[in-house]
Amino acid sequence: MNKRTVSLIVLGVFVGAVIGGVLGELFGWMLPESVVKEFFLTPLSFDLEGLVGNETGVIILDLKIITLKFGLAMKFNFTSVIGIAAAYYILRYFR
Repeated sequence: MNKRTVSLIVLGVFVGAVIGGVLGELFGWMLPESVVKEFFLTPLSFDLEGLVGNETGVIILDLKIITLKFGLAMKFNFTSVIGIAAAYYILRYFR
């Protein structure tokens, strides 16, 4: 029985999201302006802006010797969700 590690699953889903995002950008170049293009390419964004309380969404830790900046932003569209689903299916299918 072949068991998968969590890191392999996370890596596979991440690669699926990246491939889906790239395909979405290619669709954006190919499709004319229409409702279909808007459906496939309308992003849903997640970032730290609401948690931090500033407009940049960056957590700044100033230690006087070194300044550390932490930020996280993710942008999903329909094609990246399709990529994530395809990666999950492939990981699940090939056991």
